[in-house]
Amino acid sequence: MTAATATEAAELRAQKRAAELRAYRDDGPIARALGQLARGQLPPLAPVLVAAVLTVVALSLGAGIGELPALLAPVSLLLLAGPSATHPHGGRLDWLVPPLIRAIEYGYLAVLGFALDVPEPLVYTLLAVLVYHHYDTVYRTRQGLWPPEWVFQAGLGWDGRMLIAAIAAVFDVTTPVYAALALYLGVLFGWESVRTWVETDKRTGKGAEIDLEEEAGA
Repeated sequence: MTAATATEAAELRAQKRAAELRAYRDDGPIARALGQLARGQLPPLAPVLVAAVLTVVALSLGAGIGELPALLAPVSLLLLAGPSATHPHGGRLDWLVPPLIRAIEYGYLAVLGFALDVPEPLVYTLLAVLVYHHYDTVYRTRQGLWPPEWVFQAGLGWDGRMLIAAIAAVFDVTTPVYAALALYLGVLFGWESVRTWVETDKRTGKGAEIDLEEEAGA
């Protein structure tokens, strides 16, 4: 293998890893728009760590009062982590960003739901739908498959889901909104996942390979 070939292979691996980490983040339209404005210049890890601390503080101050603290967590995470959505995520510890965002989203939805007396089975159902979606995304990329872009947009992203939950808390409609989200996302992610696995050759990933060149140019 020549030096040029080795360099090209390393670049392709870096592009693939960056594409995977951005998919694992599960950014929604708002976060991606902020990422486009930042042009990939904001490193992702530090802002997400700060957002995690602010989320814990916000929920500690008043997860159940349905006012400012309930809105503070998703807004702070969006403003801090959103601009890093288009960053290459090539840092040594940038792989921590997706699980941190997952922990913030799951924790926020759980604490908010329990504090506002959303039925526990409904909270667990919504979380189970999200866990399935994120597991499916990770597993599919490891098989050489790739969820279509529209799924991430239609799924609202962590930013959209958390903002919707926060607004629902402010207007005291958390239970019906959690039910609507669980139903909508369950149908969306479940139908798209089953359709993809049925139509795609699992062994070769034919028709669903990652387009690294397109991803790098996005």
